Amino acid sequence: MEITPPAAPIDPRSAFLEEKAFKSRTVLVFGTITDATAADAARRLIALDADSAEPIDVIVSSPGGHLESGDTIHDLIRFIRAPVRMIGSGWVGSAATHVYLAAPRERRFCLPNTRFLIHQPSGGIGGKAADIAIQAQEIIRARQRIAELIARETGKPLELVLEHIERDYWMSAQEAIDYGLVGRIVKGRDELSGETG
Repeated sequence: MEITPPAAPIDPRSAFLEEKAFKSRTVLVFGTITDATAADAARRLIALDADSAEPIDVIVSSPGGHLESGDTIHDLIRFIRAPVRMIGSGWVGSAATHVYLAAPRERRFCLPNTRFLIHQPSGGIGGKAADIAIQAQEIIRARQRIAELIARETGKPLELVLEHIERDYWMSAQEAIDYGLVGRIVKGRDELSGETG
């Protein structure tokens, strides 16, 4: 006979903060983007969308991570009915920039000290020669897809974006506005009001 271990007690402080975040319709995407990050963000977005069609604020502070996990969050933001307002904080890089670009430019905000990074994908290539060739081809395809998304969402020519992502391309908040990544720099939450597109 198997005995089920008791569930870990829920920290009351965590439960309180979770409830407050849900009530404020805020989703945090912090740290490296992984399948666990994507699953957590997806659960929250779906729950908030089911709760109301009011705007959802997604705060992103991430160096990036797994591209396909970023794809999951990006696609879900576009899938749900509730409008999503993106707020960059700290730094938004690589796959996190991909997530950030899920919202239309008029709903893409950042805090004053946010930095942005765009670059081409990288991967740990290994194995047999045939497998290495397949992985290299997939990285090239992902690079093209990322460049096309950045070009479409910023209005920059594709050739210029391909040139920029060849190496790490850093931008300050103001440079990101000039590039077309960010719609507006905000200092307080009240500045988001009425910006639901």
